[in-house]
Amino acid sequence: MTRRLAEVAKKVGVSEATVSRVLNGKPGVSEATRQAVLSALDVLGYERPTQLRGERARLVGLVLPELQNPIFPAFAEVIGGALAQLGLTPVLCTQTKGGVSEADYVELLLQQQVSGVVFAGGLYAQAEAPHDHYRLLADRNIPVVLVNAAIEHLGFPGVSCDDAVAVEQAWRHLASLGHERIGLVLGPGDHVPSARKLAAARAIGDVPDEFVARAIFSIEGGHAAASRLIDRGVTGIICASDPLALGAVRAARRKGLEVPARVSVVGYDDSAFMNCTEPPLTTVRQPIEAMGRAAVELLNAQIGGTVVPAEELLFEPELVVRGSTAQAPKA
Repeated sequence: MTRRLAEVAKKVGVSEATVSRVLNGKPGVSEATRQAVLSALDVLGYERPTQLRGERARLVGLVLPELQNPIFPAFAEVIGGALAQLGLTPVLCTQTKGGVSEADYVELLLQQQVSGVVFAGGLYAQAEAPHDHYRLLADRNIPVVLVNAAIEHLGFPGVSCDDAVAVEQAWRHLASLGHERIGLVLGPGDHVPSARKLAAARAIGDVPDEFVARAIFSIEGGHAAASRLIDRGVTGIICASDPLALGAVRAARRKGLEVPARVSVVGYDDSAFMNCTEPPLTTVRQPIEAMGRAAVELLNAQIGGTVVPAEELLFEPELVVRGSTAQAPKA
């Protein structure tokens, strides 16, 4: 007990006597300090006293599919900062191959009595993936917000970058440069944002099946998919993420083709360092700051007892033209 008091007191920056008053339900402690002590207990892995276990912790799960793609640390920074400003403590849950699954993280977060969960990328975007853990959260009335497109009927509010507008911007940019054979590198067939991007492209121009390549979201996946498209004669490639686009650039170079002289490549996200690549990557920027803050506002409203409609807020992307796109090569 003494060690626990000391560790919690150090974490919060108060005296052990103050921590003791909180744990024993004694008066004389401000609500802010009380919540800080309870959050520290949760973060340090200590069980709350029996009389305090009915309260949800001031913890919020932030579940990410990976950290290798720079877009996810960027979302984590914005969302984590906005949560902290509200006195909520983010708990980062990152999936790893062969490691803790998304469903396992949900179980752990429920054990910690979290106030809510934000998912920024995950199985909710794949129609054929397991979704029982989302229903578990809904059954427990845990506030949840999803970042970027989800399958239907999950019943959670979400914030998304407008995939249709993103593809329209990229497509019209390549078309204005004279590209007529434009291909797409997308995620799996059941991936909702990728499906939206494909639908938008086909609403604008001619996209035969052979000009659509599916890939896992990685540089290697982009390399393999783009290599197939280049062999089929495309001169412009629109990718569903920046890592995929970097893989497409590498695929062109491995075939002895210059980017952008022979092949133009457009990414998606405008994640960190895309202006430092060679060539600097033309990409469609997600408004990460606005989306992250909106996600936290939706979550905090639910935590406060406000009924939030299970709707999707769409945010406008922005085409950022750099050095990976140029006039289509002459036949």
